[in-house]
Amino acid sequence: MEISINAAILCPLPFPKSNTARWKPFKAPSLRFRFLRKNGDANGLFRAHSKLEVEDHDNAEMPQENFKESDFESEVKHNHIWQLFKEAQQNILYLNNQRLLAVEELNRANQEKQLLLDRIEQLEAEKRAGVGKDKQSLCCELLLRIDSMVLTGMINTAEASNLRKAVMDYKISVADISLDNVQKSDAELLSELRHFSYGSKKSGFHIIHICTEMAPVVEVGSLASYVTGLSCALLRAGHLVEVILPKYACLNLSEIQGLREIEAESYSYFDGQLHGNKIWTGVVNGIGVTFIQPLYYSSFFNREKVYGYSDDFERFSYFSRASLDYITKSGKQPDVLHIHNWETAIVGPLFWDIFVKQGLGDTRILLTCHGFDSQGGVVYSNKVAIVSSMNSKNRIIHSLNHGLEPTLSIHSDKLLVTPCGFDNSTWDPSKDKFLPQNYSEDDLKGKAVCRVALQQRLGLSENSSTVLVGCIFSELSDFEVDNLKAVVWNATRNSVQVLTSIRIMYFHCFIFMGSKMPSANRALESLQKALQGENMRFMNKYDEALSHLIIAGSDIILCQSFHDPLLQMPLKALKYGAAPIAVASNENRFRPVADHDQEATKFSQFISSTFGNMSLSEALNEIKYNPSKWKQSMVTSMAMDFSWDAECCDIHVSAYTVLKSL
Repeated sequence: MEISINAAILCPLPFPKSNTARWKPFKAPSLRFRFLRKNGDANGLFRAHSKLEVEDHDNAEMPQENFKESDFESEVKHNHIWQLFKEAQQNILYLNNQRLLAVEELNRANQEKQLLLDRIEQLEAEKRAGVGKDKQSLCCELLLRIDSMVLTGMINTAEASNLRKAVMDYKISVADISLDNVQKSDAELLSELRHFSYGSKKSGFHIIHICTEMAPVVEVGSLASYVTGLSCALLRAGHLVEVILPKYACLNLSEIQGLREIEAESYSYFDGQLHGNKIWTGVVNGIGVTFIQPLYYSSFFNREKVYGYSDDFERFSYFSRASLDYITKSGKQPDVLHIHNWETAIVGPLFWDIFVKQGLGDTRILLTCHGFDSQGGVVYSNKVAIVSSMNSKNRIIHSLNHGLEPTLSIHSDKLLVTPCGFDNSTWDPSKDKFLPQNYSEDDLKGKAVCRVALQQRLGLSENSSTVLVGCIFSELSDFEVDNLKAVVWNATRNSVQVLTSIRIMYFHCFIFMGSKMPSANRALESLQKALQGENMRFMNKYDEALSHLIIAGSDIILCQSFHDPLLQMPLKALKYGAAPIAVASNENRFRPVADHDQEATKFSQFISSTFGNMSLSEALNEIKYNPSKWKQSMVTSMAMDFSWDAECCDIHVSAYTVLKSL
């Protein structure tokens, strides 16, 4: 870059403080500076200095009387030249800074553009992935709107049955029904439905759950996840599933899509009188849900808790009868009424005494028992599913019957045992959004990354030989807390003895975290007081993301039991390549050993052949002395499928098939 500066057009020079009478104007010569950056001639400093030296040499030959004046003028010129140079240099620096800022702004704009493109791509992928779910939700909404048309007298039960059958068999193309159409009035929607063409029939069962819990709208125990997990699996298998619930005051309304009140009262009998109910409909996880709200007995479900009141029998008897009245008056003809526990077990006798003659002649009853307090339901149901991951039917009848052995023995042909499952759309290490790196049984590199991330998160030593033992529990009795303390103490003592005798540097760390239940936090406090040490970590507050990292980063997961329908810890541990070890004091003495009966579940048989009879100390020794065998066991475990879509769904579909043949 070349800059010319004419000293004549610069601001006037300051007057000197002395010899002002002798001062004469001085016209500075035109100076040209070249700012170069080569051969050590930075910004022309050398050249400018050389030129000034030549001029000073010429001035030395001037007469003596002009020396002082020339010297002053030279000094003034010299000062102004350097001032101009500094200003030019500042301008160059300013322009360079502006250029850098412009480059940064451009880079930032490009980054924002890329983020926007990535977000658009993500949304498009989510839209593509959600097409099936949206169609299923739409199908459920159509069925609920048909119910509304029947209750308001717009159509009769015969036409409702035909329309419902068309939707259930996918004869009506869901692609032809837009969300805008569903949002129309019942009259407008009915006009649309009547004009659609019919196609080929699609096989599948129509199941209606009458129950008291459903995740995530109302959760108390394991029933909630069971209803939702099984229903979603059945939907994915091509069956139609609906759920009927009480309209509790404590419902999580944010989890209900399209909640609306049907503008017609539904009546049901209770205590010898006819009472009105409000009917609400919505969609939860793609499942059509109907909520029944009593009017006269409004206090039945307008309470803080779901269970635990002296009139629970009356409350749920009312709900059971109202559900049956709603089903018949809306013209529904399901293949199976699936009822759960004692709260809705009364549906069985009511159905056979009254409702089977009201258009439900082809419907059958399946009762699920999470406990053994439903004797009447066992007698009046066509099939009874007992939820137990580890016990066979024979053991349940003769050893775990809770006083119902005569009833269970008489109706043994009805009984079947089903394990619980887990949600593999949320709990899958190959696509878990909470993990720093995903992994699978074919590529375990991500598990090592998760292990290091867990150690860093909790401030643990990153020694590769350290065995990480995780424990996430729901609620523990005092006896279970004592068992857990004994297991940890025993494993720690054995480890110290091994270190002393053979000098192998092998350590293990314990990580404890409670669940969302307050009782779990109380048990955690008790453990924390008893178990102290630098290799102990206690999470006083449940953290969903951390729970995924604990299971992914741990080598062993301590479980309250192999049958854990609430948290499903053993199932999740297997999927994430961690060994589930049941908590027991004095090693195997109190351990629930797996059942080898032929009617035991596949999960029970697998656990029996792997970790069922293994104590924590034995598991730690296996990791130390047989690492290759241990790794292969983990790979095999990860490849097994114990989700809701696997054995649990298969057992229920088989039961529904048998029911239809009765």
